[in-house]
Amino acid sequence: MPSPISRPEHRSIHVYGHESADPQSVAEALGAHFSQTLHTDSDLAIFVIDPNTGIDAETISKWSTLDDFQTPRLVVVTHLQNQEADFDDGVALANRLFDSMLTPFLVLHDEDGLPVALISLENMTITDYSTNPPTLRASDEEHQTLVKEFRDEYLSVMEVMDDGAFAAGLLFPAIPLWLERGIGLDIVNNYIEQIKK
Repeated sequence: MPSPISRPEHRSIHVYGHESADPQSVAEALGAHFSQTLHTDSDLAIFVIDPNTGIDAETISKWSTLDDFQTPRLVVVTHLQNQEADFDDGVALANRLFDSMLTPFLVLHDEDGLPVALISLENMTITDYSTNPPTLRASDEEHQTLVKEFRDEYLSVMEVMDDGAFAAGLLFPAIPLWLERGIGLDIVNNYIEQIKK
């Protein structure tokens, strides 16, 4: 009688990116593996980019190689507190050098220009990370007007994609991440949970 197949309890999640984007800290925060070597058998590959320094050729090559394996991939944009470049700049880079990105959340800033909250383009709720724990609230009309164009674009993409598109390696979300403030960490973990199902 054949022995039963043993399945690993934890999924194989690898984090890639140039050291300027701090991928090792991201990997530690997510319980994932930071690697300078590409793993084509990953259940999920997370690419960490810093919009202030760009994306190096090695990281671009790793992304391209994973196209052949349809590996689920997620982009996180770090160093949001550096106000020279922001989340939108990071997404523009990823769109140009990786693939077409999906942005389910946009960053809201405080009076000093620092990221403080994320607004969901799916349901227009705001997660405020200035409180501990973060608080969820409805967006106001001003916010809804500001993000309308982005929301329309997001919804049009989601109309043609099924729920499993991310896990199937067909949809690439880009998420803002500021570890020290916890901004976006819960969202990235939610995507990891989708891979574990």
